[in-house]
Amino acid sequence: MKTPKAAIVLAAGKGTRMKSARPKVLFPALGKPLVVHSVERAVELGCDPIVVVIGHRAQEVREALEARFPKAPLRFVEQKEQLGTAHAVECARKALSGFGGRVLVLYGDVPLLTRDTLRKLARASASVPLGFLSMRLEDPTGYGRVVRDEDGVVVRIVEQKDASAKERAIDECNGGIYDIDARFLFRALRAIGKDNAQGEYYLTDLIEAAHRAGTPAVAVEVPAEEVSGVNDRAELARAEAVLRERKNRALMEAGVTLVDPGTAWIEEDVRIEADVVIEPNVRITGRSRIGAGSVIGFGSVIENSVIGRDVQVKPYCVVEESRIEDRVALGPFARLRPHSELGEGVRIGNFVETKNARFEKGAKANHLSYVGDAHVGENTNIGAGTITCNYDGKNKNKTVLGRDVFIGSDTQLVAPVRVGDGAYVGAGTTVVRDVPPGALALSRPQQIVKEGWVAKRKAKLVAKPKVAARRRSK
Repeated sequence: MKTPKAAIVLAAGKGTRMKSARPKVLFPALGKPLVVHSVERAVELGCDPIVVVIGHRAQEVREALEARFPKAPLRFVEQKEQLGTAHAVECARKALSGFGGRVLVLYGDVPLLTRDTLRKLARASASVPLGFLSMRLEDPTGYGRVVRDEDGVVVRIVEQKDASAKERAIDECNGGIYDIDARFLFRALRAIGKDNAQGEYYLTDLIEAAHRAGTPAVAVEVPAEEVSGVNDRAELARAEAVLRERKNRALMEAGVTLVDPGTAWIEEDVRIEADVVIEPNVRITGRSRIGAGSVIGFGSVIENSVIGRDVQVKPYCVVEESRIEDRVALGPFARLRPHSELGEGVRIGNFVETKNARFEKGAKANHLSYVGDAHVGENTNIGAGTITCNYDGKNKNKTVLGRDVFIGSDTQLVAPVRVGDGAYVGAGTTVVRDVPPGALALSRPQQIVKEGWVAKRKAKLVAKPKVAARRRSK
């Protein structure tokens, strides 16, 4: 029978070294708040419940996690005073009342920890009350040292401020991640005091308690990168760089071409199919999805959008919270604002902006246009310089263009307005009333031509200075 597993995620700290009003655990690392990375590991491992210990700006942290994990077995407890790591875990006692399995203790500021490492820890510690992750550091300053006896058995962890000179020379350090039998955990916590240099309740004292009980803890050594916490913005940037490299490598291994991986910024939740090409300096964020065979051109930004197969996103396009179906050509220098939808085979050209607009199959707007709050029918062509006048100063209004419509250049469509199937709108027209199917709409004035006007105008301009000079001489 599988042993039940719960998790405690410590996320109560303020993070003063971040120099921010925002809780440290809510700083994003490759598109996800730091604490989300830790909770995701617990969810992946099937932990139930997942107890999050919150403190600084507790409600913000709680709301962020509940929004991100609406179906996860989250429980929240508040650590009102910051009295040490053991005290933080003690705060979870009531939330885990009656639980008799294993407890995984995680930190809300350790985003590089992997699922495979936690599974390795679980296997190694399954037969003992306590297992933890350790690491080797060339410069271990600031970290708790793992003290072993002459047989290599883990005896205790001593914090930097409490360590002797000999202990400070130890390069094996505490990684801070634990897999603990719940009964042992909450029994041992009662005996932990704060007779140490910092006057805090150390969770690391559990290691010595396990040794005294005759069941020494098991240390699983992992790369320091995985268990390194984020304490300031420089460390956040380094962690984010590692996450980026991991994501990019995984994409390339799955058949995605990154022309310059060092400049590709692709967040963790993004999904990209094989045979997609990502050109340099591209940023793809949120839950964006990109279908096979598509090309995302140089300098483009894709935010929380869905892009179909064989789509050509030419350089310097911006796509925000929109949906693009198969075989669309977009840009260069096009912008899709939120809730834009491009049907199969649509063409949106340079310096075209859309917002809350649906283009049906084969529709085109190739140059210098704004189409907002609109529905554009199949095979309709929108000429250069066209705009939908969708805002009347108070409300947004909709423009509806039927199928096979031709909109001439420099047209203004004053919403709410409809143009019927197969209708033509002449260049330079301001459309203020519905246009019936198959009709032609024109509103420009009659052209006037005055032959010889330029020569007469020039003659007048030459004559004026002479008259002015005679007046000054009088």
